Amino acid sequence: MNSKITEQHQSKPAYIYLRQSTPAQVLHHQESTERQYALRQKALELGWSEATVRTLDRDLGISGAQTTGRTDFKTLVADVSMGQVGAVFALEVSRLARSNADWYRLLELCALTQTLVIDEDGCYDPADFNDGLLLGLKGTMAQAELHFLRARLLGGKLNKAKKGELRFPLPVGFCYDDQGRIILDPDEEVRGAVALVFRLFRESGSAYGVVHQFTQRGLRFPKRAYGGAWNGSIVWGRLSHGRVLGMLRNPSYAGMYVFGRYQYRREISPEGEIRKRMQAVAMPAWRVSLKQHHEGYITWEEFLEHAKQMEKNRTNGEETLLSGPAREGSALLQGLLLCGHCGRALTVRYTGNGGIYPTYLCSWLRREGLATKDCMSFRCDLLDAAVSEQVLKALQPAELELALAALRELESRDQAIMHQWQMRLERAEYEVALAERRYQEVDPSNRLVAGTLEHRWNDALVHLEDLKKQAAEFQRQEARIITPEQKAKVLALAKDFPCLWHAPSTHDKDRKRMLRLLVKDITVEKLAEPRQLSVHIRWHGGASTDLSVSLPPKAADQFRYPSAIVDRVRELAHNQLDAQIADQLNREDHVSAKGKPYTVPIIRWIRWRYQIPAPALKKPEELTVKQVAKQFGVGEGVVYYWIEHNVIHTRRLNGGMPYWITLNAEDEKKLRDWVRNSSRIHTVS
Repeated sequence: MNSKITEQHQSKPAYIYLRQSTPAQVLHHQESTERQYALRQKALELGWSEATVRTLDRDLGISGAQTTGRTDFKTLVADVSMGQVGAVFALEVSRLARSNADWYRLLELCALTQTLVIDEDGCYDPADFNDGLLLGLKGTMAQAELHFLRARLLGGKLNKAKKGELRFPLPVGFCYDDQGRIILDPDEEVRGAVALVFRLFRESGSAYGVVHQFTQRGLRFPKRAYGGAWNGSIVWGRLSHGRVLGMLRNPSYAGMYVFGRYQYRREISPEGEIRKRMQAVAMPAWRVSLKQHHEGYITWEEFLEHAKQMEKNRTNGEETLLSGPAREGSALLQGLLLCGHCGRALTVRYTGNGGIYPTYLCSWLRREGLATKDCMSFRCDLLDAAVSEQVLKALQPAELELALAALRELESRDQAIMHQWQMRLERAEYEVALAERRYQEVDPSNRLVAGTLEHRWNDALVHLEDLKKQAAEFQRQEARIITPEQKAKVLALAKDFPCLWHAPSTHDKDRKRMLRLLVKDITVEKLAEPRQLSVHIRWHGGASTDLSVSLPPKAADQFRYPSAIVDRVRELAHNQLDAQIADQLNREDHVSAKGKPYTVPIIRWIRWRYQIPAPALKKPEELTVKQVAKQFGVGEGVVYYWIEHNVIHTRRLNGGMPYWITLNAEDEKKLRDWVRNSSRIHTVS
């Protein structure tokens, strides 16, 4: 019995901690696991009872470099800190923790709670100076051991990678030959599917465009299985957006051997623990990069162009101003315009009647709170028409060559897609022949096996028939089999490229793609006076073109009457009524701001808007109703009574004009007598 073990230690449970770094070690190194479980017998021999021995084995297959995921280690630390553990058993004390921080924290807790640490070498009391020093030294040696092992392993791995001989799982489309060299996959259908991905990306300019083309044409994409019963086999399925991005970013397809594209980075988690996370690193930080190491599907220059295109396609980057691929929508210059005021990219807004009127807008300064209004906003069709005209002028010398190149490209792409369908049919025919051969070779009397093989043969035949129908349907709808007569018509149409550009059958997305082949970007500045756009077109190759686009007047300016009409109304209003003025303007072939004939309400509004007084048509000797009422000291109602009963002489030009009254001496005397003798008329003072 060890003298360090007392009754106080034996009165508390003994914890046996088991750990191995990886699941592979647990699976293949059974002896180490058995030796760790055997520590239970050692605890019994040292005086602990069966009921007081607790085995912690839930951390098997988990690395001891950190506490993340180590449930039993956290349990051990918690129980030790509360003084509930008499001794901690481990095969080697370094098994408890590979991290010095976790190791020394555990030793400190064991020293405070009088907990022993026991391994194959002996029994240690962390509270004792010499034992604590020895345990600390063992932890330091374990840490150094890890460093040396890692340095040797990674050094050998890196040295082999520098020679291009380190083997790792290859991306789909590649495999190793008998000498361990990287070669293209011998399966022609696999090679065709991989090559088609890069071809469609060059055409569409986006990874989503590649996925859409595969889905629309019913094409499959291969995936190599690693591990399990299907290890090394090719599995065909649907092409996803993530797979396309992974292929475009993988330099292996450009014939480069790369090691160290993804490296571990240590970071502090929100819980305060140190974790390792795998992340991609920049190209200069790759540890090994050997160009022209093996045959690729694209060149290195094409790989770099693809990387630039994907960076342009990002819309969430602060440095990304213009988006690369052509997108849906009727705005022809979407993704090409730059604001001449703030330098940001113009966006598109679809407004009016369900969003059928596109508008170019720059609102970055206002959204960031740096301005109170947008930099600019104008209709898309104004600038689209002007830029289209410049593009058509630039294409005139090369229209025929462009049409021939496009025709050849379409034929080549359709041939590549049909070739994929043919290889898919060949594979299905091979599977039918294989199923038939297996059925023929089985003993007919063994009906259990023969029935299953017959069922598989029948399924293969049905699958082949479905594929033939799908291929025929695709060839009927999608494939372009161009006859010499059709080619002649296309070439004749190419001579009149503007008709092709403006044809309703030409999609907006196709026009945008053609624009991006010629135009790099367009800087726009909106001028207030004169009201127009100052446009600077920068072409691929360095040339530039400047032009000005006039903007339509504002709505208020469109319906504003010109000064000539206003002066004419002012002139006629001296001696003519509104109706007469309207008739005169209509006889002179003038129309209103909305293109309609002049009416009395229009003339009346013009006089009110421009402060034009009514015509002075009253004679000097004539009096108004108010003047007559004041002269005789009666109300205006009495005067209107006299007018209605023809007591006085009046003149009125029309129903909307006032009464003008003429009085002589006899009329004045008669009216005064009327007022004086009438009992119903009350004079107004």
